[in-house]
Amino acid sequence: MKQAPGRAAKQPKPESRLAMIRRARRINRELAEVYPYAHPELDFRNPFELLVATVLSAQTTDLRVNQTTPALFAAYPTPEAMAAAAPEDLEELIRPTGFFRAKSRSLLGLSQALCEKFGGEVPGRIEDLVTLPGVGRKTANVVLGNAFGVPGITVDTHFGRLVRRFKWTEQEDPEKVEEEICAIFPKSEWTMLSHRVVFHGRRICHARKPACGACPIAPLCPSYGEGETDPEKARKLLKYEKGGQPGQRLSPPADYPGLPAPPLGAPAP
Repeated sequence: MKQAPGRAAKQPKPESRLAMIRRARRINRELAEVYPYAHPELDFRNPFELLVATVLSAQTTDLRVNQTTPALFAAYPTPEAMAAAAPEDLEELIRPTGFFRAKSRSLLGLSQALCEKFGGEVPGRIEDLVTLPGVGRKTANVVLGNAFGVPGITVDTHFGRLVRRFKWTEQEDPEKVEEEICAIFPKSEWTMLSHRVVFHGRRICHARKPACGACPIAPLCPSYGEGETDPEKARKLLKYEKGGQPGQRLSPPADYPGLPAPPLGAPAP
């Protein structure tokens, strides 16, 4: 049937909240199949190391942090040791991560607070973690989810970008994003959802050139077409193990299918 003259084309019906939740949960299931090995991309052996590494990760890559922390933790393996560090020595060790003076003050402050208020142990409650210098909700959720098994959504730049592309939220403020995404998914999924979304953002759904033509969840994505849709061109945009390149961890989990990252100063394989 022909459209009547002067009548506008019928607009597609807006997605209901229930339909969005169903689509969001399907995306999560699909990402779980694509990244069954998703994990935190910071190397750590205990809660203190994860806390320090997460503070250092601000305004730099996880790779650069992972290349820096071996020497840092060899020199200062505990909060007691780091609290007693000379600021200039600490600054020199963390210089490769950038903003090293501010980060040094945070590390000294949080180490001293751990010793004075928490018996030299990293606390397992968000209310306590956010009282530490340099620690906000994002850092606290990383530590709780990965060192203590407490579910949490970690809203970093990748996570925020993707959940807006997926139309799960329109919020820009990280705390509001966290609140809205928590309402969509069961609490048991929060930590792994964070890892899967961040993995996807770092490997396929890039900020400037998303590889739409190589994206396994393209049929579920309302933003398909923002990036390269030609499959062959899109495959050339893939990063880390999806692109045959080393990952970010020097000591990745056993099930990680890619190559480990090279140490600081070593050429990439």
